[in-house]
Amino acid sequence: MTPPHDRAWQRRSRTVTLAACALAIGACIGRAEAAECNFEVQGEGRVAAVVDARSFRLDDGREIKLAGIEVADATKATTALTALLVGREVTLRGPDDTPDRYGRQPAYAFLEGQELPVQGELLRQGLALASSEIADKDCAAALMAAEAEARAARSGTWAGSAVIKNAESPDDILAGIGRFMVVEGRVLSVRQAGATTYLNFGRNWTRDFALTISRRIVPAFEAAGLTPKSLENRRIRVRGWVEARRGPRIELLRVGQIELLDGN
Repeated sequence: MTPPHDRAWQRRSRTVTLAACALAIGACIGRAEAAECNFEVQGEGRVAAVVDARSFRLDDGREIKLAGIEVADATKATTALTALLVGREVTLRGPDDTPDRYGRQPAYAFLEGQELPVQGELLRQGLALASSEIADKDCAAALMAAEAEARAARSGTWAGSAVIKNAESPDDILAGIGRFMVVEGRVLSVRQAGATTYLNFGRNWTRDFALTISRRIVPAFEAAGLTPKSLENRRIRVRGWVEARRGPRIELLRVGQIELLDGN
């Protein structure tokens, strides 16, 4: 029988653990309480080979692309995937099994007995970034929490200081045109021009970094309690693909692209 003082310590430890989980983005991950990204099963098979940093081939010839992530360190991610997957059985889950234009099936790959997909392990090792294209909010929260775990531990790519770009350094962001990027900064102003709303991080609208939201996307933000105007003077973290439209731009297509970093 466990002594009373040990039981009390265990209760306190459990309380601290749960409190820490509540403060994370989403919830504790990799535990048995709940499976995340638990979409409909779209197939299964044995992994024959890893093709690149986020795709692999099954014994039957199907090529699978890991959904929900963008690679941060291609060489190390490929090595990690090879160690994790080759020769092992995986279950493929996803909203559908429609292949991409290269014939790859996007999926969340689960190893037997795992509550989080393989994507989560790459994120926890700091070898990937959570994508801006995850439509399911629970799945997005789980993968963002895995990324946050690596960021807090300064694992993998997070050991350096250049992963998150400063919104006040537009030239640094502009150098990443066509790449997936994470940017932090304070929204100085919100302006509308025609069917597009601009969240400006600088005073020079033609040069500084900005986010764009098309009129058709605004209702989704409003439904989530994030009207564009409410983001003015807020410090946020945003992720997405950088485009050059005069200054560097990231287009907001989903609420999950934004993380609020303060309450001001």
